[in-house]
Amino acid sequence: MTFIRPEARATLWQWREVIGAALMTLLGLKWAFTSFGFTAITGWALIATGLVTAVIGAQRMRFRRGTGGPGVVQVDEGQIAYFGPLTGGAVAASELERLALDKSARPPHWVLEQPGQPPLAIPVNAEGSDALFDVFAALPGLRTERMLSELRKGGPHQVVIWERVPSRPEHQRLH
Repeated sequence: MTFIRPEARATLWQWREVIGAALMTLLGLKWAFTSFGFTAITGWALIATGLVTAVIGAQRMRFRRGTGGPGVVQVDEGQIAYFGPLTGGAVAASELERLALDKSARPPHWVLEQPGQPPLAIPVNAEGSDALFDVFAALPGLRTERMLSELRKGGPHQVVIWERVPSRPEHQRLH
């Protein structure tokens, strides 16, 4: 028996990192201002950790596009696998050459390109796609805020989010 409606539970689950960070920060504030010595120092450390965790949690929350989309994403030891109803495939995160967001598809798709293989298109709302945030954030030079803003915006075309080796002249910008 549950006392929380499924919609409220889903909303709380989406905000889980931010809620945890807020609780951590509140505990740190209590310890920092009501204690002395080691406990006060621990309180200040909890405040700093809570603030950093809140920023990361907010980014993760903005990345999530829900579930129930076609297919399942699995990330295991640097291998991104997508098992879809019509397509599928696997890409090694270390071998990625380009990451793009295809906004013309419904739902929008992440397009992962690896040399020697066809591009792998993963719907942003596929089951388990929230695990892609950590993989994408680990790409060298990827700007997380730009990725999140492109994800939020609509548009009729594909946008390159990250490239290992830029395929355009240095003086031309992507967007």
